[in-house]
Amino acid sequence: MSTEYAPNVVQFRPEPAEVKAAEQAVIGAALLDPAQIPALAAQLGDPSAFYHPAHETIWRTITRMASSERPVDPMLLAGALRTQGDLVRIGGPSYLHACVEATPTAANGDYYAEIVRLAAERRRIGTATSRLAHMAMAGEDQADLDAVRAAALSVLADLAAGDTWLDPVPLGSHGALPVFPVHTLPKWVGAYVEAVAEFTQTPPDVAATMALAALSTAAGGRVNVEIRPGWREQSNLYLVCAMPPASRKSDVFAFMTGAIYRVEDELRAEAKGRIIEAETAKETALAEVEALMAKARKNPDLDRAHLVAEISGARMLADEIVVPPSPRLTLSGDITPETVTHQLGVHRCLAALSPEGDLFDSIVGRYSSKPNLGVFLQAHKGERLQADRITREQPTVDKPALTIGVTPQPAVLQELGAAPGARDRGLLARFLYSLPPSNLGYRKIRTTPIPEPVATTYDVRLSALLRALTTLEEPVTVRMTEAADLVVEKLQEKFEVQLRPDEPLAHIKDWAGKLVGHIARIAVLLHLADHVAGDWRAPVEAAAVDRAAEIAEYYTAHTLAVFDLIAADPATEDAHALLQWLQRPKKDGTHRTHIKAHDAVASSRRFKKVADVEPALQLLEQHGWLRTDQPPAPGQRGRPQAVTYRVHPTASSPTDAETIT
Repeated sequence: MSTEYAPNVVQFRPEPAEVKAAEQAVIGAALLDPAQIPALAAQLGDPSAFYHPAHETIWRTITRMASSERPVDPMLLAGALRTQGDLVRIGGPSYLHACVEATPTAANGDYYAEIVRLAAERRRIGTATSRLAHMAMAGEDQADLDAVRAAALSVLADLAAGDTWLDPVPLGSHGALPVFPVHTLPKWVGAYVEAVAEFTQTPPDVAATMALAALSTAAGGRVNVEIRPGWREQSNLYLVCAMPPASRKSDVFAFMTGAIYRVEDELRAEAKGRIIEAETAKETALAEVEALMAKARKNPDLDRAHLVAEISGARMLADEIVVPPSPRLTLSGDITPETVTHQLGVHRCLAALSPEGDLFDSIVGRYSSKPNLGVFLQAHKGERLQADRITREQPTVDKPALTIGVTPQPAVLQELGAAPGARDRGLLARFLYSLPPSNLGYRKIRTTPIPEPVATTYDVRLSALLRALTTLEEPVTVRMTEAADLVVEKLQEKFEVQLRPDEPLAHIKDWAGKLVGHIARIAVLLHLADHVAGDWRAPVEAAAVDRAAEIAEYYTAHTLAVFDLIAADPATEDAHALLQWLQRPKKDGTHRTHIKAHDAVASSRRFKKVADVEPALQLLEQHGWLRTDQPPAPGQRGRPQAVTYRVHPTASSPTDAETIT
């Protein structure tokens, strides 16, 4: 469930830049001189006076720390925001320091607070009058006009008292996520994706994501793309499509990857004779070495120098005989990081494919006391990989390439996100995420079988691509055309802006910073699939980059939802449950206008005591559904007075946007 921040007021015009600067200065003044916090809080009134949601979140945390007599400084504040799950969303520790640096002097904190308060008051008036105008224009009879008149009098009374509510931010504001753009895939891939999705009654996202994983299995580490001189990307992808149980993802997985396992078996069968021949030759050479050694042991009077030279020559000849490994394209999901390292040392290019999340279980430490992320970080980028820990004979691997294609349950992603280092070291940033809805309950019982020509074409062409690329002795680099390079440059400019504070990708900079590289990788996979029966070494055209960018937009929307899922804590679900309770009328038909924490505890069996419900109440307050009516006074002696929360009026008449999803 999302807790994405969005402006919580009707926006009539962009807020002047000086308002944002004043909000930053209020935060900066509080951090520079915490003694000002009570006075600034009193001057601002409601924390929703802040226009920028990130600033409101920071300010609520500051006042909460101050009211509990905790010291406030940038480091401690960052820790509190991290505990709440809000640190990344507000821009990280660097943004807190940016607010401090943007404050000319803490002594003028009251001046900046007045600017913020007046701007909030203007927005309140604008919101109220806009609503009244809409009601007046929508009315058709006298009863409607009477309702508008009553509402106007109520709004004017609230404005006079300075007590107008702002629009709350809905919990779960992502809405419907986009469906994978199947039309961007090569026709032979897209046709099979649609047929599999129809036959299995699953979203096309699952089959499409695994189709990209199949193409990456063939090309990853074997074909690179050069965007411009000095910038190359490998073609392997880390892909995850999260679906709930009983979604038939295992069936889709089998359809999309069947050709890979068949080709892998065929390659092993074809190589068996060569392997046996090499093993026999090596065993014969080693036997000759052993015979010479036995001769030396039995005849100590022989010419030692001549015998040593003869044995050394025989051993060198034996060492020159290399027994090729049995061909391997894939790894199972249930495998240790150490085994992944070893297998990459032997084969260099591999794919970890699984219809479940067992690979993630291994990453987070199923077989060890702590996560082992190194090989997964290095094998995505192709960084030099040391495999010496496994066997002394195993050389260092240059340009390892691992493809990952898995379809776990959503809860597995939350476990991965909680693993130490998974976010900080960049593992989460290397994945492209898909989070499609389940079709359970809406599936057709009798479905159209997959057309034989469609299935045969997919099998034949994927097999041909696998055989053509897995037999390459050295990686091949495919260049982009100048026009394609220009498209990439435009994408770089576009996404660079979206990384700024308050922009859509600001809280997933680690992931978004790799997005253009992912687009280049997807583009070369599309190019290879387009030219599987032609000259695939030709330059990548701009059209392939455009299609890859459209696919990247899809994964961006889903990744935003996944990162919210990963960052969500139990308070989010608790807040949804409380909001549903607030939206239900009481037995007498009226709605709750004021509540206390113990009322919320009594609302559901999920809460045992007040401490259990407080995080959810704070989250609802942050989103504007509740307002503290009686905050505890700082430094108060004795038992603090119970806080009363006022409930947003719209809770009694939820709109579609406010309905729990």
